[in-house]
Amino acid sequence: MKEKTDNLIAQNKKAGHDYFIKETLEAGIALTGTEIKSIRARRINLRDGYVQIINGNAYLENVHISEYKQGNIFNHDPLRKRQLLLHKKQIARLAGIQSQQGMTIIPLKVYIKHGFAKVLIGVGQGKKQYDKRQTIKKRDQDRELRRKYRVR
Repeated sequence: MKEKTDNLIAQNKKAGHDYFIKETLEAGIALTGTEIKSIRARRINLRDGYVQIINGNAYLENVHISEYKQGNIFNHDPLRKRQLLLHKKQIARLAGIQSQQGMTIIPLKVYIKHGFAKVLIGVGQGKKQYDKRQTIKKRDQDRELRRKYRVR
């Protein structure tokens, strides 16, 4: 029997509502001991997170990883910047994309892969209010069609 290698920990559902996701990229995260324990306990929030390119390094900012309950004095700061583990060419390409007007890099999912925490980041372009309404309208129409033609 094949064992499951991808273990979804957290997902940013608001990202699909607020952004058009152009492309995605998988990256590792540099974490401390108590951070990985909190992530395995699913104590992470991606909602307001984003990726910032600073001095040739990619950092995951504003992602809340709660303190580990049994961590005592070794606990981490919940909102600290965390370095993303990417190749230099990938970082350079992301820096070029981020410099464009209206483009941002956001975390979409965090999961455990082969024992390591990975983050799926997406290059997104912000939606306008009318785009959000259009998306909601299309989703409701698809739901009605599925409901109408459901096989019983």
